[in-house]
Amino acid sequence: MRPEKQYLVEEVSEHLKKSDYVYLANYDRITVEETAELRAALSEHNAEFHVVKNSILGVAANAREMPDMGAHLNGPTAIIVGGEDPSGVAKILGEFFKKKEKVDLKVGVLNDRLLEKEQIEALAKLPGLEALRGQLLGLLNQPGTSLVRVLNAVPQSVVNLLQAKVRAENGE
Repeated sequence: MRPEKQYLVEEVSEHLKKSDYVYLANYDRITVEETAELRAALSEHNAEFHVVKNSILGVAANAREMPDMGAHLNGPTAIIVGGEDPSGVAKILGEFFKKKEKVDLKVGVLNDRLLEKEQIEALAKLPGLEALRGQLLGLLNQPGTSLVRVLNAVPQSVVNLLQAKVRAENGE
């Protein structure tokens, strides 16, 4: 392989190392301004948008032993990588592509598993990473809160009973 191509393969391979996921998109007919808008939205999740050559991406993906994406490596291809929230990034991509009606997801890879477009859309419908963490924390906190309420109910009942007795004796 020529040194120039080897350099490009190494560069794309470095991008693929940045996260446990990669989304492939067809960026045909997208303007420079729209690309900048998408990159800005993705940067909020520490994700990146890179235009790549299909042949270079294929070689880099094979070298990293990723699932075969060969059937989807046609036409203009961009990769979206980076960050720790694949569902948040998928949500941004879905909203952007729906709004622009120019760009479309091709396929994705999450934890060495090939995701079709429909699966990425389902992933985008999941709550964000912070929301999931909050829900988990709420579930973990719930048994402790319930236990405290039960333990507090007995002394509270005794206090209420004593207060009722005092009121009855005072004629209130």
